[in-house]
Amino acid sequence: MSEPHPRRAAITGIGLVAPNGTSTETFWKSTREGISVLDRITREGCGHLPLRVAGEVRDFDPPTVVEERYLVQTDRFTHFAMAAADQALDDAGLDRTATDAAPFSVGVVTAAGSGGGEFGQRELQQLWDKGSRFVGPYQSIAWFYAASTGQISIRRGFKGPCGVVAADEAGGLDALAHAARAVRRGTDVMVAGATEAPLAPYSMVCQLGYEELSVVDDPERAYRPFTASACGFVPAEGGAMLVVEAEASARRRGAPVRATLAGHAATFTGASRWEQSREGLAQAIRGALAEARCAPEEIDVVFADAFGVPEADRAEALAIADALGAHGRRVPVTAPKTAFGRGYSAAPVLDVAAAVLALEHGLIPPTPNVFDACHDLDLVTSRARAAELRTALVLSRGLMGSNAALVLRLGAGDAS
Repeated sequence: MSEPHPRRAAITGIGLVAPNGTSTETFWKSTREGISVLDRITREGCGHLPLRVAGEVRDFDPPTVVEERYLVQTDRFTHFAMAAADQALDDAGLDRTATDAAPFSVGVVTAAGSGGGEFGQRELQQLWDKGSRFVGPYQSIAWFYAASTGQISIRRGFKGPCGVVAADEAGGLDALAHAARAVRRGTDVMVAGATEAPLAPYSMVCQLGYEELSVVDDPERAYRPFTASACGFVPAEGGAMLVVEAEASARRRGAPVRATLAGHAATFTGASRWEQSREGLAQAIRGALAEARCAPEEIDVVFADAFGVPEADRAEALAIADALGAHGRRVPVTAPKTAFGRGYSAAPVLDVAAAVLALEHGLIPPTPNVFDACHDLDLVTSRARAAELRTALVLSRGLMGSNAALVLRLGAGDAS
């Protein structure tokens, strides 16, 4: 085993824009109380599509949080990212004076699934209806999946290492791992996370090709993972951004360390090969535990991927048992995303935010709309469960076959 790294990666700030809350406080209140906000889709141009239910962000007014010159250049998914990044930096106590003084010490890494579909659709409609002279110049960048990384760094003047991860849903965890490794290599601060805005008509039509997508029109039944009536996942928009920095430097400036990114691993098992994802996810869990120097029995709670597809749910339950042994059947498991939907690359980052808050409050949030779990898991349903929590495991898989696992420790923790 390697010795703990002297530059442990700590989470010092959380910012989010989610269907169930556009601040950390409102998100956590809804999450711990298990308030489901899944509902019929209201976005213009979507009423005729078979996808009926989603997690929409409705309490969000971009002009109040993003300057006009950036609004016209960017898509909704980047508006979410910029707003969440501002929240996270404020939460970490990093104002513009502090970051302006050392711009090369701050970097950005995000993950995204599809990029700016709404912006792209609008400009293509202009091309079709009026001609090429009516297509705005920002069409070339606003749709791009790397736009959020670029715009956050430009807007805030960050000149440290920047990047974007394309690894389907699991990319959200991979982005946090990239941030942690950048910190260990010497970068002082990384702003990391993922946001998505997949509810424009063009984006929704693209998603209809996924057999795993739920088209049930009852919000209470559309997304019920780990049950006999599981019928797919419900998409969502929004996401979260975190401030990740060296634990020692955070303590020097008096910033509270909310959690440490202790271990991460990723594997690949192929598109929609859910049976094979059992082995791939188990291997990712083992790798994350090894990097965190964490024994299986030290895991206090698992935030599940919760795909909502029977074969995928069974594979995840077996992977947890394979990797954690007998402890895998006793450890509490939760999937709070059943309250607000599965936001592609943003889904596991929202899980990480929820996990950090759960560790801080000693409270495991429930899995809304799920009452009759049919797998060998201690699934937390109905209401939150009080527990002594120090270490959490967050899991994610993607439609295209990526698997990832992340170990979080409350406050200070070892990371190799």
